[in-house]
Amino acid sequence: MDLTVENKGRRDESVTLTLTRVPTGWKAAIKGGPFAVIGVPVASEKTRVLTFTAEPDKDLRPGSYTFELLGATADTALTVSQKIVITTEERKGPAAGELQLATSYPVLRGPTDSSFEFSVEVSNKSDSERIVNLAAETPRGWDVTIKPAYESKQITSLRIRPGSSQTVALELRPPRDAQAGEYPVLFRASTERARAEARLTAVLTGIYKLDAVTPTGRLSLDAVVGQPATTTVVVRNTGSAVNRNIKLSAFAPENWKVEFSPETIGALEPGAFKQVEAKIATAAQALVGDYSVAVTADGEKSSKTLELRVTVYAPATWGWIGVGIIAAVIGGLGGLFAWLGRR
Repeated sequence: MDLTVENKGRRDESVTLTLTRVPTGWKAAIKGGPFAVIGVPVASEKTRVLTFTAEPDKDLRPGSYTFELLGATADTALTVSQKIVITTEERKGPAAGELQLATSYPVLRGPTDSSFEFSVEVSNKSDSERIVNLAAETPRGWDVTIKPAYESKQITSLRIRPGSSQTVALELRPPRDAQAGEYPVLFRASTERARAEARLTAVLTGIYKLDAVTPTGRLSLDAVVGQPATTTVVVRNTGSAVNRNIKLSAFAPENWKVEFSPETIGALEPGAFKQVEAKIATAAQALVGDYSVAVTADGEKSSKTLELRVTVYAPATWGWIGVGIIAAVIGGLGGLFAWLGRR
């Protein structure tokens, strides 16, 4: 219950508060916020509101119990006492329907790297004010925060007036390595007399992410005009959801041909990989030099492109032809000089 300390004097006072009588079988305290206090400063013509709490033992008999509270200024010039009477009754079973939980969206979907915020209305259907304790049972490794609606502070309980309701936000964040699937969440609210539960579900769609590399990490290869070059591309699922129907394609210079084996990967589980053989054939009239070939792994909801540099060389036969041409030119020049020398 609330305890009001009022200073009607003309100067500030430091008021000491003492529980001079606490019945046997009870634990009592005066609190300022979450902490017990034995005194409080009160400015002139101001008031301070504290809280008187009393907790009975489990085996306490029903009846009326009197507490006495003494308040005094620091110089004890002014004192005041107050009696507090608490009447207890025999404990009955939980009151059905006294506490209710409701939510419009009990199932939320999203990727693994997002947060899930459930809005839950907590209703006190009793005829007296209740302090409602709040808690959530979540999968292992999940972070949970309970907040008043549209506020950032975290709470574990609410004070709700009779016949009233308040809305709280239950924010959940899954661990980064959580797999795609459905995860149940149990939200609980309880008072001394009643309990209520709301069953919620967070559906993780997972993270869709692909990676494509070569086994050695090298992104260049050599090719000879007219002869296909072969390299291996490793496609890996680095996300947390199954990636299906992954197709391999390439963007290459005009008249080049790129073939993959296999052309399609049916499915890759999270962390799994598949090696794909890429056969690259240059155009028949390709010139010697460096070219770029882009290899793309295109999955269900993600893709990855790998840039390869292909260095094209002339075939060996062209080298011998070049040697023959050079030899013929040298021989022709030698014959020409000999003919000119005879003249």
